Amino acid sequence: MRKERALFVVLLAITCLFVLVGYNNQTKIIIAPQEMISVAHRGASAYAPENTRAAFQKGVDMQADYLECDVHLSIDDELIVMHDDKVDRTTDGKGYIRNMTLAELKTLDAGKQFGQAFSGEEIMTLQELIEEFYDEVGLVIEVKNPTNYPGIEEKVVQVLEQYDDLSRIIIQSFDVESMKKIHTLLPDVQIAILMRPTDSFMTSKKIEEYSAFASYINFNVSFTNKRMVDLVHKHGSKVLVWSKKDRRLIWKAQKYGVDGIISDFSERPEELHLAQE
Repeated sequence: MRKERALFVVLLAITCLFVLVGYNNQTKIIIAPQEMISVAHRGASAYAPENTRAAFQKGVDMQADYLECDVHLSIDDELIVMHDDKVDRTTDGKGYIRNMTLAELKTLDAGKQFGQAFSGEEIMTLQELIEEFYDEVGLVIEVKNPTNYPGIEEKVVQVLEQYDDLSRIIIQSFDVESMKKIHTLLPDVQIAILMRPTDSFMTSKKIEEYSAFASYINFNVSFTNKRMVDLVHKHGSKVLVWSKKDRRLIWKAQKYGVDGIISDFSERPEELHLAQE
């Protein structure tokens, strides 16, 4: 009788826990305070292989406001979603994206390096990503090393021009000239400039120059401060921050008054595992 009572108490406690937590795949992980934009960095890449359909879907399931991805050009001018310029780290292949065709890239497994459960995940194109998630969530598209890919700006614009509403699309890069070019080609899309550590103390004049065409000026949270965030806001732009394994990300973001956080979507602020852009 005592054992039965103890078992009943345990079962009741587990049931209550599920009710309180809201045990379902749609539960929102609070990665950013409610007033901030939450951006799933390379998808929810703490949970699934980065820049894959599985990671992007997980970001949607966790109710991110935006999914962040990176793009390169293949040798046959396809926009490939991957962070590195080589496939070695995240797939079972080797070589530079710019030396491979889309057909060759599609034969690679982009999931099993993360875990056997994700074996068979394909590399995605930007076209595929937008077609699949356009109606569900915002997208932050980072153009990687555009000087390595002549014409990549025009390719990105060609994909986006197929869509009437670009209000939830942000294009970003560390390359200011590339972002100016996209702004000229497609003024309706929001532009973000990614700042390097050496840009942490920009002048008000430089911020004003960037804000003339960029809706966002984004910093690694370790290399910014409230003065910079206030200056960006003063000139009418917004700030997203990211970090590299900095457990103080949310605290700093709140302190500085930024507009949003780019993260891998770990469950708890104290367990954030964030990757460098």
